[in-house]
Parts: sequence; structure tokens; C-alpha cells
Amino acid sequence: MNASDGTVTLGRRAVLPAAAAGLLAPRKLRAQPASLTIEPGRLDDALRELDRIAQDALQRTGVPGMAIAVVYKDQTIHLSGFGVRQAGIPQAVDPDTQFPLASVSKPIASTVLAALVGDGKIAWDDPIIRHDPGFQMHDSWVTSQVTLRDMFAHRSGLPDHAGDDLEDLGYDRTEVLYRLRFLKPDSSFRSRYAYTNFGFTAAAIAAARATSKSWEDLCAKRLYQPLGMRHTSSRFADFAASENRVHSHVRSDAAWVARYTRQPDAQSPAGGVTSSVRDMAQWLRLQLGRGRLSGVEIVDAHALDETHRPQIIRTPPARDPMRDRATFYGLGWNVDYDDQGRIHWSHSGAFNLGAATTISLLPAEQLGMVVLTNAQPIGMAEAVSRSFFDLVMTGAVTKDWVTMYGQLFAAEMAPDYGKTIDYRKLPVPSFPALSPTAYAGFYDNDLFGAIEIAAADGGLALKLGPRQVTFPMQHFDRDVFTYQPQGENAYGASAVTFTVGAAQKTTSVTIENLDTHGQGTFIRREAAR
Repeated sequence: MNASDGTVTLGRRAVLPAAAAGLLAPRKLRAQPASLTIEPGRLDDALRELDRIAQDALQRTGVPGMAIAVVYKDQTIHLSGFGVRQAGIPQAVDPDTQFPLASVSKPIASTVLAALVGDGKIAWDDPIIRHDPGFQMHDSWVTSQVTLRDMFAHRSGLPDHAGDDLEDLGYDRTEVLYRLRFLKPDSSFRSRYAYTNFGFTAAAIAAARATSKSWEDLCAKRLYQPLGMRHTSSRFADFAASENRVHSHVRSDAAWVARYTRQPDAQSPAGGVTSSVRDMAQWLRLQLGRGRLSGVEIVDAHALDETHRPQIIRTPPARDPMRDRATFYGLGWNVDYDDQGRIHWSHSGAFNLGAATTISLLPAEQLGMVVLTNAQPIGMAEAVSRSFFDLVMTGAVTKDWVTMYGQLFAAEMAPDYGKTIDYRKLPVPSFPALSPTAYAGFYDNDLFGAIEIAAADGGLALKLGPRQVTFPMQHFDRDVFTYQPQGENAYGASAVTFTVGAAQKTTSVTIENLDTHGQGTFIRREAAR
């Protein structure tokens, strides 16, 4: 989150639309110094109000649990836990309770790479193939040129959230990274920001190869252990084994329920860290201390500084470039400027299956905050953080941020598919389907692999992904059927549309939720492999 203009970089979405961000942003830039001293007493007053703000947000939203840490001038000045780890079970959240960080993992990953840069193991401008010769993009020239910096700044040309649907289908990290070569670029190389968990992961895994360690072991040895982050891991198994951890919650009617388990090891550098606010406070202190904690250097200052520098525009000025502000991305960080010229470093994380997190720092003021929650993203974490920074900088909460962010997140987290027809409302078909044998068969797609359409219980079923998971299909109208996807990016029913050729036999099928970048068509083959 940008504590000034409300823009958010999420695990599932790249950034709130520029128009929405503009709702929250003062339009006119004023020439002011980049560092403004916090007025005496303001920080103490804000800290006294913080618990009330947090409790009010929990009460209004019903979110089961939340934890908060605040750091200032190389000290942790506030740690608190609120609510419960799992709805309906009276186990309280405390400062050592572990939460999934989702995309707040990204600035942690950039800190690990900065440590390797400082150690002389890698350089930010190393091509990925220098450390991972088997890595490949769709375009051979881009393959030869794309660097660690490019992927950490989301400027490789890969489509937004490239590879996330492959993870949902059940492909592991190795297979998802291999299949990036089949993804057609969404823009020319280095020309545009497009948020990609697996492009980011490809760079991190390549950098780890320079150390001959796994990514997970590297993070522990080079960052978590030196910082004393005893409740932090880049492995889901460590989180699952913890006795003091949250469960993920989603809304079901008017209640929050612990229904899903999000296992993000495939994208660990981009979204797989779990941690507590006590541990995160150590890491925030390291960021504000330019790589030092309590005076001891952990990460080279110049290497870490590079992560905080703007590398590409996230959102251009919405209307008037003389008055509107652009927003930027560094290396794993949102890097933005408010209307006083004050710099902000931030990031948010979101799992639609039940986690929402945010960090926000004012480096010139040596002030930072982390808010972790155990519910799918509704903007509450950002609302609490924004309210606190309002109090620190202005002495008053300037808006009803819970409502404001709730509305923005509702729009931002909307499905990528099913926008024209609600396939949950099945009509009386205008045209009947052909016989099941007309549709049944095997179909191929380079990116997503093979699928099977099979006759089942008098209808059809879709077999999808590396484990060929079976999904029942419902007839919608003539050659259109529906199925219910699963995973982080699944919402309502998705269309499955067949193209019928000669002799009343299908030649291809397009799966709507896999076709958001135009690569969701599968071509019939005549026999099983």
C-alpha cells in the first residue's frame, strides 16, 4: 500500500486501477522537502489510538484475526495481536502467531537477492540464463537478455500474473517455470509493468543457483537466521507444523469460514513466506537501517538501496501529467511519493483463499508498519495502516478507510472471466447439445497440456491438469458447457465452448478461465497417448 494515495500491489492483482487510486490521492503536488519531522506527541497519540482502530476494523468486518507491528528509529515500538487464529476456536492471535504473507514475500525475496549482490555472488543485471541456462521465454532474444532486475521489476513482457493458472491446475514450480516459454508476451520487453509471480520466482530461483542452495535454505541462512526471525519460513511445511499459526478464511454468506488451505511453495519467492509480526519488525528495521540491525551489517547498504529505487512506472498519471502523480515499482517494492514529496515504500499481499497483508514505510521518518490478517482481501489491513499513518502525519483519520478500501478491493478482486454471462444462472437451452460422443475426446495445448472430455453419468466431464482432475460439466446452450474451476484464481462457473467441424464432430474447445490471455484453446487429437 502507498500510505499516501491508496494504491495497492497484491498477490493476485498487480495494482488498483489508476482511477481508483486517484480517488484517494491529492491532485496537486506541492514543493515540500522529502523529509518532514513528525510533530512532537503525534506518534505517541497514534499508538494510543492504534488498538482502538484495529478493534473497530475487526468488529466492522468480522475478520477473525490480525496482528500489527510498528517500528521507529531502529526500535520495535508496538506489537499486538487481535482476535483468533481460527473462527469459532478460542486461540488468540499474538505477536508470534504465524501468518501467510502472500506477496509481501516479494520485498523479502529482494532483500535476499540484495544480500547475494553484496556478497558478490550475483549482480542485479545478470541475465537469468547466466545462472539457469535452461530458462526460456517465448522470444529467444528476450531469453538471452532478461535479467534478475527485469523480473524483480515486473518488466519482462510476460502477461499479468503469467503462470498463476498453471499453479491452480496443479503444476509444480519446475513445470510452471518450464511452461513460461509457451506464454506469448503481452508487451514488448522492458516497455510495461505487468505483475508476474512466476517471472519473479524464475529470477529468484536462478539467483539461488549461484549459491548451490535451495531457495528455502538460502532465505533461512542468509536472512532469517541473522535477523533472529525464528517464526519465519519459505516452506509451507514449516508453517503447517507450527502450533501457533492462523487458518485462512473466506466469506460464506455472512460468516468467515476456514475452508481452504493455500499451499504456495511453487511460487515461494513471490508468495510463499510465512512469518509473525515480531519477526517482520526485525526485517522492517533492517530496511530502514539500510541493511543494518542494531548497528550490525546484515545486507550491503548499496545493494539494498537498489531495491528501493523506482525501476518502472506502475501506473502513469491518470489525466494531467502536470498535476497527477505516477506510481512506481522498484525491485519487489512499491516506491511512491506523496503530495509533500515524501517517499513511501510499500507492498500488499493477498490470497483469495484467505490471507491479506500489508507493509508501509516512511524511510525519511524511520517509521514502518506491518499488518497481517487471516482472511481473504477486503482492504482491512490497508485501512488500519492508512488510518495509523493519517494520525501520525496529520493528527486525524482523514477518511472512513474501511469502507473506502472495501469498495476498491471489491472491484479489484473481481473475476477475470464470466463478465458477460453469469453461468450460474443456467437458462433453458435454446439449442440442445449434440450427442456426448461428438464432444468426447483428447485435446492438446502447449501451455496447459492435455485435457480429456469424457462421457460421464449421461453427461460430460472435463479432465484437466497434470493429475487429470475430473470436473463435472453442465450444458449451457448448444456447444457451450460450464464447469467450476478450483484454486486461487477460481470464482464462479467458467464456460467450456466447443467448435464443431464436419460430420458433427468438434475440432477444438476453449476454456474461458484459461483464456484470459488468449491461449486457452485446446486442439483435438484423434487418439490417447
